[in-house]
Amino acid sequence: MTMKRTAFVAGAAAMALAFPVFLHAGGTIVEEIIARVNNDVITLSDYQKAEASLHQEATQDCDGCSEDKINQMVADEQKNLLRDLIDRSLLVQRAKDLDINVDTDVIKELDSLRQQNSLPSMDALEKAVEGTGANWEDYKEQLKRRILTQRVIQQEVGPTVKISNDEIQKYYEAHKSEFVKPEEVDISGIFLSTENKSPQEVAAIKEKAQALEKRIKAGEDFGALAKRFSEDTAASQEGELGEFKRGEMTPDIENAVFPLKRGDSTDVMTVANGFEIFHVNQRFEAGLQPLSKVEDDIEGQLYQSRIQPAMRVYLTQLRKDSYVIVNAGYVDTGGASSSSVIQEVPYSTAKDKTKKKKAPKTDLGDPGDQNP
Repeated sequence: MTMKRTAFVAGAAAMALAFPVFLHAGGTIVEEIIARVNNDVITLSDYQKAEASLHQEATQDCDGCSEDKINQMVADEQKNLLRDLIDRSLLVQRAKDLDINVDTDVIKELDSLRQQNSLPSMDALEKAVEGTGANWEDYKEQLKRRILTQRVIQQEVGPTVKISNDEIQKYYEAHKSEFVKPEEVDISGIFLSTENKSPQEVAAIKEKAQALEKRIKAGEDFGALAKRFSEDTAASQEGELGEFKRGEMTPDIENAVFPLKRGDSTDVMTVANGFEIFHVNQRFEAGLQPLSKVEDDIEGQLYQSRIQPAMRVYLTQLRKDSYVIVNAGYVDTGGASSSSVIQEVPYSTAKDKTKKKKAPKTDLGDPGDQNP
């Protein structure tokens, strides 16, 4: 099934002339629809919630930035706020068209969050989430929508971004200075916490770590084990800790890690508040790195530079194939030329209902639409 306009003909006539509001008895407006995306709606409260989160996100993304810098980041994102809400709605609807089911992924993600925060159960995670002021059901729904959109992008947009070996070679030749490195190792870890544990519990945790060490040396995938068993925040990234130069780790870890070859792992090591096993994903000798060691990095950089333009092309086509209506006063900066903006019909009170009403005028132009 596709999201062609013909799929929505039956409801189009009713939706095209007005943006209704939800009312309490007595005519008090409690909610306003500011955009329709096929059979979905974006309400004013949806918009306000997204707007309220912009400052928090900017502060997290730009740690230590001045307030002026953060305010500028918020202002830049504000311009595309409705566009992003419409994008999300289109992608979630597309996931339904493709029969993508992520219920299992949501459970796994929630369990990973539970482990990262050392919580004993899902009930404890629910209480922790609600302790931040968030609604648990809303939290799960937002997580589900995020995973759905990621899956659509991976399935429908990612494969359109093609990067050839020649392009990687040309980038390497043109940017060799970027690949001159000191001696470095890229490592992952599996961490088991012993914080506030009794001596008997510590002994049991060490045995668990040693059992994991044996499984790794027997050939099991380190990343999969890290994602399942590690108890730090890197678990969801399969234990990825990043790249380290000499002098950036404690001497005992450095002395254990640097002599290893790519793909090797350490024995169980005692670290602050626990035990840890380290794994060398990649190592770099000092000097210009050969292409074979950096081609994945180059491919990643080229992919990131192209995925956003590809996304805008894809989302613009989704808009053209969909029924997207934006209320007057709001701007969808990702709007396709076929999108419509319709003036909202003012709400009439009970006193006006006896009067004959004229048919509301509509504006079927595309003010505010811009190229992606």
